[in-house]
Amino acid sequence: MAFSAMAILGTAVGRSAGGLSRILADHGRHGSVGLLTRGTAPYSSSSVSAEPREEMPYDVCIVGAGPAGLAAAIRIKQLRGDDTTVCVLEKGAEVGAHSISGNVFDPRALDELLPDWKEHGEGVPVRQRVTSDRSFFLRSSGGAWPLPTPPTMKNEGKAFVISLSQLTRWLSEIAEESGVDVFPGFSASEVLYNEEKDEGGLDEVMGVATADMGYAKDGTRKDTFERGIELKARCTLFAEGCRGSLSELVTAKLGLRDKANACPQTYGLGIKEVWRVDDAKHNPGEVWHTVGHPLDTQTYGGGFLYHMEDNMVALGLVVGLDYKNPHLSPYREFQRYKLHPKVRAVLEGGQCLQYGARTLVEGGWQSLPFAGFGGGALVGCAAGTLNAARIKGVHTAMKSGMVAAEVAAAALAEEGDGADPVDMSAYDAALRSSWVGEELYEARNFRPSFSRGLLPGMAYAGLDAFVLRGRTPWTFKHGKEDRYHLGKAASHERIEYPAPDGEITFDLPTSLYRSGTNHDHDQPAHLKLISEERVYERTLPEYDGPEQRYCPAGVYEYVEAEEGEGSGRRLQINAQNCLHCKACDIKDPTGNICWTVPEGGGGPGYTLM
Repeated sequence: MAFSAMAILGTAVGRSAGGLSRILADHGRHGSVGLLTRGTAPYSSSSVSAEPREEMPYDVCIVGAGPAGLAAAIRIKQLRGDDTTVCVLEKGAEVGAHSISGNVFDPRALDELLPDWKEHGEGVPVRQRVTSDRSFFLRSSGGAWPLPTPPTMKNEGKAFVISLSQLTRWLSEIAEESGVDVFPGFSASEVLYNEEKDEGGLDEVMGVATADMGYAKDGTRKDTFERGIELKARCTLFAEGCRGSLSELVTAKLGLRDKANACPQTYGLGIKEVWRVDDAKHNPGEVWHTVGHPLDTQTYGGGFLYHMEDNMVALGLVVGLDYKNPHLSPYREFQRYKLHPKVRAVLEGGQCLQYGARTLVEGGWQSLPFAGFGGGALVGCAAGTLNAARIKGVHTAMKSGMVAAEVAAAALAEEGDGADPVDMSAYDAALRSSWVGEELYEARNFRPSFSRGLLPGMAYAGLDAFVLRGRTPWTFKHGKEDRYHLGKAASHERIEYPAPDGEITFDLPTSLYRSGTNHDHDQPAHLKLISEERVYERTLPEYDGPEQRYCPAGVYEYVEAEEGEGSGRRLQINAQNCLHCKACDIKDPTGNICWTVPEGGGGPGYTLM
C-alpha cells in the first residue's frame, strides 16, 4: 500500500517536526510484524494481521503526551540532543485534548526540568499562585465546619492553580522545539515484543503499533482503511496515564505487579467542571478542599473548588471506586455537591464552561509495580505515582518521566549504536529512591486508612499528617481490587437524586456536550464485552446494571428490547459518548468490560481542564 497511511498521518500532524510522512519517507523502509498482544480492530482477520505494516525506527518512543511523557521527551533531548531520536504518540486530536486534573500544581519538577521557565513570558500557563488554603467538612444539612489544613496540603505561595490541558500543550511546544516528533491523533493499540528474546523466556518490549484506521461499525473496511504503523524503539516509555490500556497489558504479561509484591491498585473517579463566575465572587488563587456532603461515611472521596485566573473556577468531586452501593452515581453525587449552600453561593449567576471526568490512581507506594523492564518503563500515573494525601500527581508524573529519561540516556550511551532494546530495569530503583518515592512512602498509609470509613480515616490521616509524618514501622495494605467491593443491589438502598435545575445542576447530555467529546460513529465500539451473557446472567440481575450509573458519560444504557430480541431490557453501548475515563474497565463487578483505544483523534476535546 506504499505510503498511503503516511499521507493520513502527515496531514494530521503536519505541525510536528516535518510531519510523520516526511520522516517515514526519510526512513524509506518497511518492517516485519512483531509479536502483538491485542489490537483494537475486533473483526480483524488473520489475513489482516498478517499484512505488513510500515515501520519507523526510533531510539525512544513515548506513548502519551501527558506531563510524564512530555517531561521524559524533553529530558532525553536535554541529555542526548540530536544523538537520540524521540517520538511521542498522543491519541487525542491535539495535545491537551485528553488532559484533565484538579489542578493545584506543585512546580518542583518543572523547576528541575526547565529552571528558566518563568522567563518564557505570558505564554507559560503557570501564572495564578495559590493565595489561601481552606478545608471544610460539609454537612448535609447545609453547614460547613472549618478543618485544619494538613502540612502536606498547604499550597499558599508555593503552588499554582492551572489547567493541565494548557500545561501539556505548552510542554509539547517545548518538546518540539528541542527536536521531539509529537504525533497527536494516533492511538497506540499494540505492544511489540522481541520474538527472539521471547523464545528464550525473557520478554523484551521493542515498540508499539498504531491502530488500524478505517473500519466501519459492522467490521468491514471502508475506502479509507489504513493499516497501522510499527514504531520500533530501543526504549518505549508508557505514559498513558491512569489505567492505560497498553500499560496494563505490559504489567500483566511481564508480571510487574508480582515482581514488586505490589498490592492491587485502587482508584478514584474525578468529575470536574470549569465555571466563569461573577467578579464579586472570584478570589484568584483561593483553594478549597472538602469532605462530607454529598458522600456517606462509608464512601471515600471529597470535593475541591479552585479559583483560577480570568474569573474562572474549577470544581469537582472525587469518588473512591471502592464504593459499595451499586445504586450510587458519581455524576449525580457531583450534581448534589454543587447544591450545598457553600458551593452554590460561588456558582449562582455564573456560567458552566466545560465538563470532564477521569479516573486517578490512589494506591500509592504499596501499589507500585516494578516499573522498569527490558526495552521500556512505566511512567507517571501508568505506574501509579499520584500522591493521594496531597491530591497531586502532575509533579510526580513529570519527575518520574525525567528519571526514566535519565536511565534511558545512560543505557543508550552505554550500549552505543544499534537497534537492540536497552534494559530499563534500573529505573525502578531510581524512581523509588527519588523524591517521588520519598513522597509516596511518607503518604503510604493515607489512602488505606479510610478503609474503615470516613471518621476513622480522618482521625488516622490527621495523626499521620501532623505527628507521625509517615515515620511508622507499619504499612497498611490494599486488600482487593475496587470491583470486588461492590455489593449486590438487593443489599443496598436506592438513592433518590434531585432532578437537574439547568442552572447549577445539569443532565448528562448537557454536560457531555460541554466536554467536546466526539468519535466517528462509523467505527467498531472500542468498549468490549468479554461475555454478553454475563451481563444478563449476573450484572443486571445481581447488581442492577451499575455501569449505567458509574459511567459519567452515558455510554452504558439499558433500553427495552425490540421485537425479535426477547423480553426485558438489553444493554446498549453508546461508545461515541466515551470520555476515556476508564471507570468501566475498573469498576465492572464481573470484570466484563475491557477498554481499548478507538481510532486516534476521538474522545473529549478539553481546553480548560
